[in-house]
Amino acid sequence: MAFTANDVKNLREMTGVGMLDCKKALAATDGDMDKAVEYLREKGLAAAQKKAGRIAAEGMAYATVVNGVGVVVEVNAETDFVGQNELFIEFTKGVAQVVAQENPADLEVLLTKAFPGTGRTVQEEQQEKVMVIGENIQIRRFVRFAEGVNVPYNHMGGRIGVLVNMEVSAGLEENTSVIELGKDIAMQIAAMNPSFRDKSDVNQETLDKEREILMAQAKTENEAAAKPKPENILVKMVDGRVSKFYEENCLLQQAYVKENKISVEQHVAAVAKELGGSISVKGFVRFEKGEGIEKKEDNFAAEVASMMQ
Repeated sequence: MAFTANDVKNLREMTGVGMLDCKKALAATDGDMDKAVEYLREKGLAAAQKKAGRIAAEGMAYATVVNGVGVVVEVNAETDFVGQNELFIEFTKGVAQVVAQENPADLEVLLTKAFPGTGRTVQEEQQEKVMVIGENIQIRRFVRFAEGVNVPYNHMGGRIGVLVNMEVSAGLEENTSVIELGKDIAMQIAAMNPSFRDKSDVNQETLDKEREILMAQAKTENEAAAKPKPENILVKMVDGRVSKFYEENCLLQQAYVKENKISVEQHVAAVAKELGGSISVKGFVRFEKGEGIEKKEDNFAAEVASMMQ
């Protein structure tokens, strides 16, 4: 019996086991779904994934540099307690090492790579940690920068991981002032959470929507004013507020937190001038653990009561 990509998807949803193992199970059982589930259970895979349906919104975000390659990953667990577990932390760091060394195209490819020092794949090691720790563990996302100078920053034991990627002129690659600059910018990103690197990176759709909102606000204020302003003045007001939008949402236009009389862009330029070279912030990534994941609100009293019955 042949099987389709949709069969693989369905088996994964039923068992929580990775795509590659689901394909192997269906191939080994000639496409029979029930037998494929039994196959996975016999292999010990489905047993580890009984917890896969539980929401994993804790864990840690982790940024690092391995042989010059910058990586930031997010690995999730169900509880903050496990997020501080040494086995979980070692697994997360191992995942980051694999991303740095193997440059996987996506999560599915990452799971097939060898996990350092174990003889297992990343997916097999993940399943091993589920069995040992007793919680659902999921690798959620990663970003990798191979070029330039990469500076990592980890905030509050894995709550936020930030990676800053800079392009510098020859001779400044290992300069301590450049590394310090990168760390300061990473801390700014952790604190201020900019949406864009530079105002030139704001797409037209976002800008048009923001102008629309700001104009509506200006018109509402104008209608309530004792002396309404003409349309051309409202346009200038909106232009000014767009500049404020850039200052709040674009890293390079933000006030530099250590000296808020200048922007981040101006501070970078000042450091570059002092060092007699050039420095450019080319990109950054900020991962905050669990962001965007809808957490289940458990009724603890009801759970305890049900266990006593």
